[in-house]
Parts: sequence; C-alpha cells; structure tokens
Amino acid sequence: MADVKSLEEAVEALDPGALAEFRRWFAAFDAAAWDRQLETDIADGKLDALLAEAEDDYRNQPHRSL
Repeated sequence: MADVKSLEEAVEALDPGALAEFRRWFAAFDAAAWDRQLETDIADGKLDALLAEAEDDYRNQPHRSL
C-alpha cells in the first residue's frame, strides 16, 4: 500500500494543468482496462446468463405497434 500512498501524494501535488492531463490519461487507461475485462468476460461466457435473461425479457414483453 505504500506505492498507492505515494501515488496519492504525487497526484495531490500536481498543478491544475498537470492534474487535468493526468485525469485525461487515467480516464483513457481506465476505459481500456474496462474494455479488456468486458472482452474477457464475454469470451469466458460470464455474461451469457444476462444475455439469455435479456433475450427472454424481450421475447416475452408485450409488443406495441407504432
């Protein structure tokens, strides 16, 4: 945890411009990590039950004509 504390202190010490740059970088980094995890979960079948539930809900909903 010492590494995390060091990172926290370093982020707190950033000037506003550097903090904005860091935030943009971290948002992109975090989004890419999320995408990788989602792709892994899909490939591993971890979302299959949710997909089946959504498909079942869709098939069983009353359909309205426009």
